[in-house]
Amino acid sequence: MSDSTARPRAARRRLPRVNPVWLLLAALILAIVFMNPGFVEPTGYMNFLKRAAPLAILAAGQVYVIVSGGFDLSVGSLITLVVVGSSMLTNNDPSATVWVIPLMLALGLGVGAVNGAIVCFLRVPSLIATLGMMITLNGLAFLWSGGAPRGYLPDTFRFFGRELIKDVPLVRFIPVSVIVLVVVVGLLTWLMHRTNLGRQVHAIGDNPVAARLAGVAVNRVRITAFMLSGLSGALAGILLGGFAGVSTDVGTGYELQAITAAVLGGAQLLGGRGSVPAAVGGALALTAIFTLLNFLGLPQPVRQVVQGLILIAAVALAMHRREETGT
Repeated sequence: MSDSTARPRAARRRLPRVNPVWLLLAALILAIVFMNPGFVEPTGYMNFLKRAAPLAILAAGQVYVIVSGGFDLSVGSLITLVVVGSSMLTNNDPSATVWVIPLMLALGLGVGAVNGAIVCFLRVPSLIATLGMMITLNGLAFLWSGGAPRGYLPDTFRFFGRELIKDVPLVRFIPVSVIVLVVVVGLLTWLMHRTNLGRQVHAIGDNPVAARLAGVAVNRVRITAFMLSGLSGALAGILLGGFAGVSTDVGTGYELQAITAAVLGGAQLLGGRGSVPAAVGGALALTAIFTLLNFLGLPQPVRQVVQGLILIAAVALAMHRREETGT
């Protein structure tokens, strides 16, 4: 009898496990289609992916820091600085885009490197280090712009955020931002799940002492994780500047949305577990929730309440699963 009961259990263990975030996303998409049948048209779902692209890229970078056992609260302010700084540096000159975009990407890498160095060498908790960086970057954006950014982002800069590739078979058009999303997420997925870097990030988040004893360069890997998060913040800023325009609060709240998306995708806030595709699924689910709230005509404060409740529920569920599995 014990053999007969063990076989079904073994069979269940062999079944592929589906991350709940994909089931949630499917249910949300069905709800959106029910409320707005036009969503099944290319204009509907391509515009949805276009809106979700910055958050999805941000979550894909944030998950590296979370899996390594930290947080990055500075990415929202980094987005603002990238948008404001780009508008000031381009100064209405389309040809300036050629050097401004690489400079902004370097800025993202630099901010991430500074965050990582503060955490690793000054032993400041990542929550405090990146909170300080968030305040600093916000201050720099306001100082640089005087609180009112001058100029605008030229079309050459906004190309990545708002332009469309038209006459595409089956879907008719593809936003350039969606292509950027696919490329960036593909690279970050490969790094996390197919290279030694990803395995080392997981090992550090699971047990940094054991990882160090096993020969992992803990500080270097942690700094790399923060640099990837900073780079994703700069990319998100470039996309948001493309279709949202210039504002001193364009990045407000994105740091918490990215963390919420990663946790919704199953990343553990204590580190050691997380997936780039699942974090992107969390970002898509979060965008779908916001879309539904807009369809219902609910105000912005309600969206913030829902986001907070989602974060609390996702963390509580993750902790419950951790206690059940003992990992």
